[in-house]
Amino acid sequence: MTSRLRELSAELRELEERLRLGGGPDKIEKQHKQGKLTARERVAKLCDAGARFIEVGLLVAYDQYDGQAPGAGVITGVGIVHGRPVVVVANDATVKAGSWWPETIKKILRAQEIAMRCRIPIIYLVDSAGVNLPYQGGVFPGQYGASRIFYYNSIMRRYLQIPQLAAVMGQCIAGGAYLPALSDLIVMVKGSSFMGLGGPNLVKGATGQTIDGETLGGAVTHTQISGVAHYAVDDDEACLHKLRDLVAQLPPERSAAHVAPAEGGAPPEALYDLLPADHRMSYDMHGILKVLVDDGEFSEFQRDLAKEMICADARINGIGVGIIANQRGLIKGRAGEKPRFGGIVYAESAEKVAFFIERCDRQGIPLLFIQDVSGFMVGPESEHEGVIRSGARFVEAMATARVPKIVLTINHASGAGYYAMAGQGFDPDFIFSWPTGRMAVMEGEAAVQAVHGPALARAARDKTPLDADTQTAVEEMREDYEHQLDARYAAARGFVDAIIYPESTRDTLALALRASLSNPGPHLGPFVLPAFSVG
Repeated sequence: MTSRLRELSAELRELEERLRLGGGPDKIEKQHKQGKLTARERVAKLCDAGARFIEVGLLVAYDQYDGQAPGAGVITGVGIVHGRPVVVVANDATVKAGSWWPETIKKILRAQEIAMRCRIPIIYLVDSAGVNLPYQGGVFPGQYGASRIFYYNSIMRRYLQIPQLAAVMGQCIAGGAYLPALSDLIVMVKGSSFMGLGGPNLVKGATGQTIDGETLGGAVTHTQISGVAHYAVDDDEACLHKLRDLVAQLPPERSAAHVAPAEGGAPPEALYDLLPADHRMSYDMHGILKVLVDDGEFSEFQRDLAKEMICADARINGIGVGIIANQRGLIKGRAGEKPRFGGIVYAESAEKVAFFIERCDRQGIPLLFIQDVSGFMVGPESEHEGVIRSGARFVEAMATARVPKIVLTINHASGAGYYAMAGQGFDPDFIFSWPTGRMAVMEGEAAVQAVHGPALARAARDKTPLDADTQTAVEEMREDYEHQLDARYAAARGFVDAIIYPESTRDTLALALRASLSNPGPHLGPFVLPAFSVG
């Protein structure tokens, strides 16, 4: 029988393949005829051959705008250039000429936040017609509108000293020109790049002057007359080569993690068969961990206490990491105690995890949260044990930890347990999901009980069917929740950085750890200024 994880992975691969075509074969061919590489070809040639690229936000907006905004018209992610991690932002001109949708802004800001948090270089491959005017209301104004991009540019340049390299490889118009202008170095391509606050048509309308684009704001103009750009090259290939040279000239990484390629405890394909066919069924999280960590070896902290929460020390490609994971199934209690439900956080397990987090924080060990959590325990016994106080200790320890936090959702991510397990609102350095991830305040059946419980109970007591309106409402709620629980729904809205496949999980986590450890800390917010660093 095909596993649930295999089925969802196959569906995701089909979707991703379509999204990677951007505007489609015709638009790709048009770009080639212009003598230009596509955004994906540019990213591939910029990064080291064969190196992993963590694409952030591939699914963003895929289910909006009638499918007209694949990837929101921009490619963002973390790659390796000359052996070092860098963030890459590349406008996809095959999608509405690389214009900015509201979600384009979100993706660029997330990429900049990764660069700021990790203190790694960021490279902009600019080829954009500017704001997508029909959607300007979601692009131009607001605290997190387009101006936020230039705010982050300025913070990185003035205070964080994060290298920012920009290549204008096509259009770069109006306010978008500040993106390269606020970078450290600008490369332009002769004959195909243009940078200006207004194009020839706008100049004609505003001043009555007639001028061609190359003379107004081409590579020669900006390197020989205005001095805005710093290097002019002949074509896309030369541009990418120059960018690689500029990265090679940067000072060494300030706090590079020691990476030693290793193997997990079993072939990664084994992960496909470790999750149950039904997301509600139990399984042993230890089996997952053995595949993900080096040699399948980890040292479990307080193994016989609060067994519903696993805390362990391990290595991933040689990088030490503290793992916090949810155990599923029915957990046998101590003598005289009731069994506990796996995936639920109890007062005792919250205290155990809080202590483990604080110890990792003191010792500078990054944290990996592997989520399959349904929430905190409720009921009189739990409340009397002080689960609120213990849960607050867990949340505070996680929120204030100064080490990198990386999240992997493999099944449930529900309730306050999702928050405590480093939910997105707590600024984890990276947040990933398997195709099986399910993110919502609660499962659909629980929501149905919360809203329609009395009506369902009356129908059961009286042995009568639900009235038609209530039955319809119940079915619609179940359908809505199932749709919103899908990992693709979360990825389309930027709730996770990427959906990753089981076989690529180890390598993805290793690159994320290496990138995050380029910053010695503290990892509190995307741009904690050095002068205000906590000791």
